Amino acid sequence: MKSWTLRAAALLCIVCLAGCDRSSRMVPAEFHKDEELVVYCPHPLEFINPIVSEFEEQTGIKVEVCTGGTGELLNMVEDRKEPRCDIFWGGSLSTTMAKSELFEPYISKNESMIQEDYRNREGNMTRFTDVPSLLMVNTNLAGDNIIEGYGDLLKPELFGKIAMCDPSTSSSAFEHLINMLYAMGGGDPEAGWDYVEAFCKNLDGKLLQSSSEVYQGVAEGRYTVGLTFEEGAAHYIASGYPVSVVYMKEGVISKPDVVCIIKGSGHMESAKQFVDFVTGKDAQTVISESLGRRSVRTDVNEPEYLLDKQEIHIIYDEEGVVKENKMEWLRHFSEVFQSTLN
Repeated sequence: MKSWTLRAAALLCIVCLAGCDRSSRMVPAEFHKDEELVVYCPHPLEFINPIVSEFEEQTGIKVEVCTGGTGELLNMVEDRKEPRCDIFWGGSLSTTMAKSELFEPYISKNESMIQEDYRNREGNMTRFTDVPSLLMVNTNLAGDNIIEGYGDLLKPELFGKIAMCDPSTSSSAFEHLINMLYAMGGGDPEAGWDYVEAFCKNLDGKLLQSSSEVYQGVAEGRYTVGLTFEEGAAHYIASGYPVSVVYMKEGVISKPDVVCIIKGSGHMESAKQFVDFVTGKDAQTVISESLGRRSVRTDVNEPEYLLDKQEIHIIYDEEGVVKENKMEWLRHFSEVFQSTLN
């Protein structure tokens, strides 16, 4: 564990994966590409690298990682694009649940240690980490402007200075859409659309295409505030950027992301090992202590550098309602946003 933690810290400074690529270690000449485990993953590269590197080190299984937005990667799975996916690692439960037919039934050997709320009740959707939605604020640009929640994003002084990703391409953005519908609708998502319309007007026609553009844009001073997830912001805080996080006073939905085996995987045993590895205590401890995420395990503590979840105003959505309405909500959001461009 100690050596892994040190390697994880070192790898955070290295970007060694891009697009569809494998880790930076050399692959032996006798190793055939069709023996690689192919993982589709929307996580940030600095999060992927230490975990994949350690998995390869411990198991001898080579991994090829394809990165992109959650929506884009799910479409690639459906279209059976090459390289053919074995593992879908990442993407919020709300986004991936709508495509659950793509995933192979598998219950991880670690399931008994997963928190009750995050158990794999469906039989094919293993929870990986607990991911609260939040606002990331550039403190230099915000100045004396107080930002405590969604309501503050309607302030005229923030017009055109808000980073929001397209919820049809980013699961973190879709989680924010769900969050604002429930929080600003007082628990009734249909009542939240008036807020969404006002919010979209304050975007000034700017809708980003990847979740990384949100937290990078705020950290680098292109936007005053961004709608993102906890880990994306935590990395920049730890690196000394002038940013802070805000857990919306109107309420925060904290949803797990998932790690799932794709139906028809040609590397089923390796895929099962990967799911077991990333939900194991060692991996989840490193994720909590070094990589800015909250574990789903009962025997791993919350990160000390993140706000205790007991202090966050947590609210809940209704999984069945979200799954049933996902496509309609995405269509409605697009329609509302497009109307602000006229």
